[in-house]
Amino acid sequence: MSRPASTLRLWTAYLGACALAWLLYVLAGTEFQRGLWQWREAVYLATLSLWPPMLLGAAVLPWVRRLQGLNLSATLSLHVLAALAFGALWLGLELAAAWALFGIDHARAVLMQTVLWRLIWGLVAYGAIAAGFTAVLQTQAARTAMISAAQAEAALARAELSAISGKLNPHFLFNTLNTLIALTRRDSAAAEQGLLRFSGMLRYVLATKREATERVPLADEIEFVRDYLALESLRLGARLQVDWQLDPGTLHDEIPPLTLQPLVENSVLHGVAPRLAGGSIRIEARRNALNQGLELCIADDGPGCDPAQLDRPRDRGGVGLSALQRRFALDYEGRARLRVRTAPGEGFRVDLWIPQS
Repeated sequence: MSRPASTLRLWTAYLGACALAWLLYVLAGTEFQRGLWQWREAVYLATLSLWPPMLLGAAVLPWVRRLQGLNLSATLSLHVLAALAFGALWLGLELAAAWALFGIDHARAVLMQTVLWRLIWGLVAYGAIAAGFTAVLQTQAARTAMISAAQAEAALARAELSAISGKLNPHFLFNTLNTLIALTRRDSAAAEQGLLRFSGMLRYVLATKREATERVPLADEIEFVRDYLALESLRLGARLQVDWQLDPGTLHDEIPPLTLQPLVENSVLHGVAPRLAGGSIRIEARRNALNQGLELCIADDGPGCDPAQLDRPRDRGGVGLSALQRRFALDYEGRARLRVRTAPGEGFRVDLWIPQS
């Protein structure tokens, strides 16, 4: 919320509180049995008594703002002095009004009768107004700080995600180019198909980066992953097995771009490529029957790892997993979820839940 809008709401609340105090004063001074005349008298007395503190209260807000940032002892001392000044000014304005309306003798009589009570009520009224303004300003400051922190976290997450979406894994690029070079010598047609897939992947990455796309259809992401796995199959051959389990009803669901490819790449690099016998990767997409969210799963039958190693940046999770974890912690208003299941000898599995409403 902008500063002018928040200030307008603050003054609106102050005027509302003043109107409520005035109304309560009228009701407290009214004897209903005495009819309309008593109402008029109560309105007159309430207005005459409350206009000075209401007017002075408007000056408390800028004063409270000036005191923000001072230490506690200085703030309390200045508030005590301001409260005394508030009470004295209240009395002074009331005397000036009595003098103007009824003459000097009436003003002197009012001074003798009300000087102590006005000073006491001045302390009370100032304390209530200052406390209210202070609470509102501190709430606004806390909210601004929270928004700034959230924006900083979001910017950090976007920067981390850019490290994924801005470039493919250098190992993947190097291995793919070497595979394509070798393939041109023995199977030019297969090399041509590989180059077409490779250019399609680069086009997808560049398009999402150039257009700053926040969501893409799942079908587009799946096609991107298919091209990636087809290129890896040129290198790994039959050692790489892929089990697709896709609910057709989820293909139009939207997800952040480059959500699946880093997870699939982790499975290829750590679960399949290091093993002579290779391995398999399972890719699932299904609809959650209870909340209608999109459930995604990337799992491999590789060696897995100790879950404690996931906290180390150079271990299995890598930059891709940590960036996705941060993204899902901040995106979708914190509702999206990412869960990792792994253990030595039990493969590696990542489950995603992405809301669709």
